Amino acid sequence: MLYIVLVLVLAALGLLVAALITANSLWAWISIGLSVVAGLLLVFDLLRRRKKRAVAPAEETADGEADEEPEADEPDEADDKQTVLMPAAGELGDADEAPEPQRNGDPGEEESDPADVVVVSELEVEVVVVDEYPRYHVTTCAWLETRATIPLGIGEARQLGFTPCALCTPDAEIAGEHRDKTKADS
Repeated sequence: MLYIVLVLVLAALGLLVAALITANSLWAWISIGLSVVAGLLLVFDLLRRRKKRAVAPAEETADGEADEEPEADEPDEADDKQTVLMPAAGELGDADEAPEPQRNGDPGEEESDPADVVVVSELEVEVVVVDEYPRYHVTTCAWLETRATIPLGIGEARQLGFTPCALCTPDAEIAGEHRDKTKADS
């Protein structure tokens, strides 16, 4: 149906150009007539499609499924299944297991003691992060080797979503240093 409308519109355009070149009003009137016919065909097609959509829900099978293909607006069953790119917290394994590298040798996440997390969250100690990796480290971490690091405050690193490295255990080390310093000062 749309191809017919396209042909009619192109013919109307050609006739309009011919009418302008030859100064013949008959060609112009025929061009207008073809344009009206094309418009009527579009309206007819629109009404036909609306009627087809209205009839489709009434034609359900005994299972309650529609006989037609799902429309573009309706999600199909394949959309319901999502690919999980990162596991949720706690899905990586038992806490008793040794940390395994995640990707490209990325160290795992430190299982921080809640008391250490409280101490660390109150401090503004500087840690380092590596671009494109989700962990923060103390500057002496062996994993860093020759990687380019970015210094951040530990609070800012946590706020940005970085988690502590399992190799250098920055939460435990920084909290331990703070406790030792507090004991020495008292």
